This record gives sequence, structure tokens and C-alpha cells, in this order.
Amino acid sequence: MLFVGTEPGDGLLRIGELSRRVGVSDHVLRAWERRYGLLKPVRSAGGFRLYSEADEGRVRRMQAHLAGGLSAAEAARAALGEDGAGTASAAGGSASVAVERHEGLADRASALALALDELDEPAAQAVFDRLLSDFTVETVLRDVVMPYLQELGERWQRGSVTVAQEHFASNLLRGRLASLARGWGHGHGPRAVLACPPGERHDLALLVFGIALNRNGWRVGYLGADTPLEELINTAVDTSADLVVVAAATPERFAGLTEDLTRLASIVPLALAGAGAAQTMALPVGTRLLTADPVTEAERLLPPANPHHDAPARQ
Repeated sequence: MLFVGTEPGDGLLRIGELSRRVGVSDHVLRAWERRYGLLKPVRSAGGFRLYSEADEGRVRRMQAHLAGGLSAAEAARAALGEDGAGTASAAGGSASVAVERHEGLADRASALALALDELDEPAAQAVFDRLLSDFTVETVLRDVVMPYLQELGERWQRGSVTVAQEHFASNLLRGRLASLARGWGHGHGPRAVLACPPGERHDLALLVFGIALNRNGWRVGYLGADTPLEELINTAVDTSADLVVVAAATPERFAGLTEDLTRLASIVPLALAGAGAAQTMALPVGTRLLTADPVTEAERLLPPANPHHDAPARQ
């Protein structure tokens, strides 16, 4: 899934309007997008999925193939195979290359989502390998992994994904992220300690943040899910941390921690992240909120002017 600075009115449709035009429910359209990569939406600056005339055309072709007796998977393959080869030929030079590259990323993201949904470990690993060979780590994390995790969470809330599917996808992605995190504690840059507060077990976004942070010159000490605040404070002191980041998916995880967070913020620069970190909560003086996606926040987070350690070196 791509993140672009577009809004409705640029010839793009929200899914409700696309559903009305083609006579297919938005639930079915999302399933076709997730399972077969039939739709290739972009995201507006406001976070909405937006669909193009090309998406509408693929849906109509798929409907025709379904009416002709093909299965859904066969109809989707046929519709995708009939994408107009000449539509991109009018664009020249670097613009054409950029379009093809973005479409390639969207196709790979759809293929990864389908493999994860189908519990197909070899296919998912192969797609992830191809993503890393063709795109930067930052692009894969920001434009593939994070949108997928967000959608997975939404599907879990709706009850449209099974426990097996959620566990399979989370564990496979955790393994791939862990491989990207190898060696992130080495180097001479400033040190960041990352943790989730007590009771918070959703730490994949924090893993993504740590990987991106390390690629921007930081050393990372990762404590991960369900970390007692006293242990976090002791670790920050013992390692002379230059930054501590505490992340949670819900604000309830920060409830009752104001005193400990205030003590932590008095010792080391502190940042709160995740959907649970909101402007409305009482924040210790000097605490920073990280509200953008993890990769963007890592890229924005400059090393301290006078860290305890040597100047940062990109790993």
C-alpha cells in the first residue's frame, strides 16, 4: 500500500463510491484486494484508501469472468492479466519508471498479504526476499509491513481474520524483523532503549521503529513487550541511554504510570509512541510524542547534540 499526498477529487474514489459504481459490496472488494491483489489503492494524506479507474476496470473484468463461470481466483488472474499494457506507455522517462516501481511494490504487498492469509510460509518468505532485493528496507517497512499490520489489526477487531491467520502472520513477520535487527546494539552512535509498558504485548511496530532508528545511526537496546517500568528505568541508567521510547497500542497501558514516567523523564530524554500515546494524556515535562509512522519518526529523530557516546555512525 502506498502513502501519497492525494485527496478525493483527483480522479480517485473511496471504496464506498467504487462499490456503488460496480455493484459489489465493499466487504467483497476488500477481500478481492487482500486475496488476489485485484485493487491497487493509494493512500491519501489523510489516510484514506483511494481507488482509480484502473481498479474499477479490473473489477468489471473480474465480474465478467465470474459470469463466464471462472472461479474467483481464476477470474482475478484473468482480470489482472488483461491490464492494459499501453496505459503506462504514454508516460516517459523517470515518471514511467516510478509508476512501474510503485505498482511493483503494491503487487508484492498484495502477494505477501495473500500468502500470509493462506498460511503459505514458503511463498511469504519468497515475496519478502524479493521485496528486500528490489526496494530499500525503509520502503518495505513503511509501505508494506506497517500498512499490513494496521489492516491485520482492523480485521482482527472486525472478526474477519482467524486466530491462526493472525498468529501465523505476526510470527512470520516477527522473524523477518528480528533478522533485520541483528547487530543493532553495535556501533558508536547514541543509545536508545525501546520498551512496551506492562501488559502491552503488541510490539511489532516498535521493532520496526528500532530497525529504522538503527539505520539512522543509533544503537538499540530492545526490551520489547510487557516491560516493568522499574526495570526500564534501571536499564536506562545502567546503559547511559540517550533516549527511551515507550510504546503502547491503547492509552489504558499508560494509565497509572505517570509517576514512573515522570521519574524516567527526569533521568533520560523520553518519548511515547503508538496509538496509545495521545496529546490528551498528562505527559511528564519534556516528553516527546511520536505520532507518525515508525519509519518516518525514526528518520526525524536526530541524535542528541551531546550524546554520552561518540558521534553516530550509520550501520
